[in-house]
Amino acid sequence: MNLIVDIGNTSTKLAIYKDGKKISVSRLNELSCEELVKELSGYKIKKAIVSSVKTVPPFIYDLIFANIPHVHILSCKSRLPFKNEYETPDTLGSDRIAAVAGAYNCFCGENILIIDSGTAITYDFLIGKNYKGGNISPGIDIRFKALYKFTGKLPLIEKSSDFSSPARNTTDAILAGVIGGVTYEINEYIRTFKKEHKDIKVIITGGDAGFLKERLSHQIYYLPDIVIDGLNYILEYNAK
Repeated sequence: MNLIVDIGNTSTKLAIYKDGKKISVSRLNELSCEELVKELSGYKIKKAIVSSVKTVPPFIYDLIFANIPHVHILSCKSRLPFKNEYETPDTLGSDRIAAVAGAYNCFCGENILIIDSGTAITYDFLIGKNYKGGNISPGIDIRFKALYKFTGKLPLIEKSSDFSSPARNTTDAILAGVIGGVTYEINEYIRTFKKEHKDIKVIITGGDAGFLKERLSHQIYYLPDIVIDGLNYILEYNAK
């Protein structure tokens, strides 16, 4: 069995894979030693991979290395099944490269746009067997918080599908501006990319993907577990 530890900006995903199939997935807002032990109880883990976009708590390394025979820490030195053309691979987020690996595993050799809508919105481009890089944009919650923090009177609100546009009140104006802006942005990325690559596959994932997917005007693949699937793929690829 394989253990996947995916530490993001706002939460941590833990997953167990057996023979290439997910048998358990959980999301934790705060990962503690006790929670990790609890999640792993009952499983005989042979291999593990740790991916993190921030500093990893030492107890994770201590616990995993002490109990699991093969542990891989995802980094710019990890072996990948495609060519990474990013000019500064040491600054490339591990979640982004894992999503690309997951996309490659799903649609090997095809042209793919991977959109990960979480704390930030990332756009990553895989052309055949070459990762071309991508772009980073503020996520939905960051946009709400920025309007609240950097203005004098605008309120802090949460995302909702219930708003009018053109808006007739300030709450709706913020919702329409942020949600509409993100939707237009994503649709334009897809449209522009399709002009150059008509056979493109578009994948959307991340915490806000479920909220956004119905608003998009293009055919997409909603794959919420593409990052952890990619991490399992990288783990197996590096264990060979």
